[in-house]
Amino acid sequence: MTKARAKAIKATSINDKITAENQLSSALHGLQVAVEAYPDLKASQNFMNLQEEISDVENKLAAARRFFNSATKEYNNAVEVFPSNIIAGTYGFNKEVMFDLGNEGREQMEQPPNVKF
Repeated sequence: MTKARAKAIKATSINDKITAENQLSSALHGLQVAVEAYPDLKASQNFMNLQEEISDVENKLAAARRFFNSATKEYNNAVEVFPSNIIAGTYGFNKEVMFDLGNEGREQMEQPPNVKF
């Protein structure tokens, strides 16, 4: 997971960032917390906080993807619609790619993180 995080931070192009973020998201989604079946541990406030943090991270990643795609859609529309397309063509602005998880990735991201007891 630390390698995926480092790649996400160091990525420079949009395609590299999307690839790195997909790897990071997969690593976070695949995170499984194995906890011994002690009632005190299950009821521990620290453990409850961990569960909330995992859920919060997944929600923030999904929100960031939606924001990125919304901004990219607006940008791509501006690049293609008159009269801004004239300025975009003159200064070399081109359409950018959307952040797409694909069908398999989308199904995986819609599932909650797996926390085992």
